[in-house]
Amino acid sequence: MNYYFTKIVKGPFDAVENRVVALLKNEGFGVLTQIDIQTTLNSKLQVDFKKYKILGACNPSFAYKALQVEDKIGTMLPCNIIIQEQSPNSIEVSAINPLVSMQEVKNDALNNLAHEVSAKLEKVIKSIENEK
Repeated sequence: MNYYFTKIVKGPFDAVENRVVALLKNEGFGVLTQIDIQTTLNSKLQVDFKKYKILGACNPSFAYKALQVEDKIGTMLPCNIIIQEQSPNSIEVSAINPLVSMQEVKNDALNNLAHEVSAKLEKVIKSIENEK
């Protein structure tokens, strides 16, 4: 089992990012954090890097339930989604597979939640369409 779900789609980077955020919203997630790796690496290390963003997505209902059954689970929140430009108009979108990251916790109640969150994130990745 992979630790992530991934898909490559065609379209401009910003348009793909907007579609990902909208699909996350449809599944009850909000984006709490955004890290622009390209800008950060350029400003901190003066290096050029491809367009690459990390979105920290959170479904408040699932986060609340997870925190109730495992109070240290916050170390693994939020769920990260990456958007990276492989080449112009070829954008790879990947999301963490919570089933893999949570399996070491050994908590059945958390495992059940991880199955639900995993299904939602996989649906987001599978639902991303090429720009028309």
